[in-house]
Amino acid sequence: MLARMTLLLPLLLLLCGQVFAENADFRVQFDVVTTDGPGVFVIKVRRDWSPNGADRFKELVESGFYDDTRFFRVIPSFMVQFGISGNPAVSTEWRSKTIEDDAQFPGISNSPGMVSFAKTGAPNSRTTQLFINYANNGNLDGMGFTPFGEVESGMDIVKKIYPCQERPQQGRIQSEGNAYLDAEFKDLSKIVSAKVLTGHEL
Repeated sequence: MLARMTLLLPLLLLLCGQVFAENADFRVQFDVVTTDGPGVFVIKVRRDWSPNGADRFKELVESGFYDDTRFFRVIPSFMVQFGISGNPAVSTEWRSKTIEDDAQFPGISNSPGMVSFAKTGAPNSRTTQLFINYANNGNLDGMGFTPFGEVESGMDIVKKIYPCQERPQQGRIQSEGNAYLDAEFKDLSKIVSAKVLTGHEL
């Protein structure tokens, strides 16, 4: 009996570790180019705030989705939005991959530095687009814009993202990608790469 328990203990510890890892917070580093040149900001993701949102974000980052994309909707005193691929084929692949809405986590609001998925007016319409709040946008809380993380460091870099307002057309970004943006909006700030931080990087 003791020998059997000795054999089972490592397996139980492994399973517990996997469950913990699946529910653990994580950090994502964005290397970007803004109006001031290269910079870095880090988002700390809180899975308990928005499990579906956190899981989708991690999936996108690990797939390289945000690499070489642009900040295409930037409104000072409101928010900065990004998350349309620079490759039209990739945009098409993800456009229908919606996730279910998460309930608003008590006490968590779209305050400055909080990160949420963008969505349409329809329920369960989140896909790939994100926004970082510049201002206190608590009016969005009841509309399905559930924060899943916050800018832990580098908010000063986020504030230097080129304020393009709403001039780039999202439909054309979807269909033409970076070719459209680089031709008509050369000043846009961009994401060079995004990665989940692990081990010594934390």
